[in-house]
Amino acid sequence: MDPIRLLIVDDNQEARFLLGEFFTKQDGIEVVAQAANGLEALSHITHSSIDVMIMDIVMPQMDGFTVLQEMQKMKNVKIPYTIVTTALSRDDFIHRAVSLGAKYYIVKPFDASTLLQRVLEARGNDDSGEYTLLQAQNGQSLDERLSGLFLTIGIPAHIKGYNFLREAVKMVVEKRDTINRITKDLYPGIATIYHTSSSKVERAIRHAIEVAWSRGRVEMLNKAFGCKVVTREDKPTNGEFIAMIADKILCEKTY
Repeated sequence: MDPIRLLIVDDNQEARFLLGEFFTKQDGIEVVAQAANGLEALSHITHSSIDVMIMDIVMPQMDGFTVLQEMQKMKNVKIPYTIVTTALSRDDFIHRAVSLGAKYYIVKPFDASTLLQRVLEARGNDDSGEYTLLQAQNGQSLDERLSGLFLTIGIPAHIKGYNFLREAVKMVVEKRDTINRITKDLYPGIATIYHTSSSKVERAIRHAIEVAWSRGRVEMLNKAFGCKVVTREDKPTNGEFIAMIADKILCEKTY
């Protein structure tokens, strides 16, 4: 089997060196090139056969977003499976990178073994883009972990239910028995924060869950939990979904 041909793109020379050294030691991976900015990255993509590109977002001359945009315009060029690695965990950055074709968005600092696993997964990827993930950073804030989890299971950040659902999970994490008073306390509490009604909160959360199910991301939810917790035919209620996500966060205790 041919090795996975890897391109490392980062303006930080030390970071490039360390990643290059790490992946050079791994079986089945060939570090083809390293680049200090987006222009160099595009040159390597155009003139070399690259399977996977690990790329930072903030770089001089051409940033990672522009690289992703330029790759979408390329014809008759093999587009690499792209893993974004960055210290930026803003929702709008995550959403933009994913919408432009990034397969993973990994927040620095990260564990090298995790990145290795993502690179190796590229070999069996069908390049459909359907299973784009966010890999959460250890020690992230609760908001950041929820953003990662929601992106993983296919709940887009631009719909109202995204914020309502995130607020609901945070309320249950902070006070577990709130889930037992979902209509009395939880929905009204969120409605007060966002200056809306309880019924609109309920409907928006329901819609967010339905969006995830319609996108076929159930497999990703099970993967995030490490076991089979739901099926396509077994769509949970709002309360069941909120409780399930809150339980995962409480068990991990990494925020």
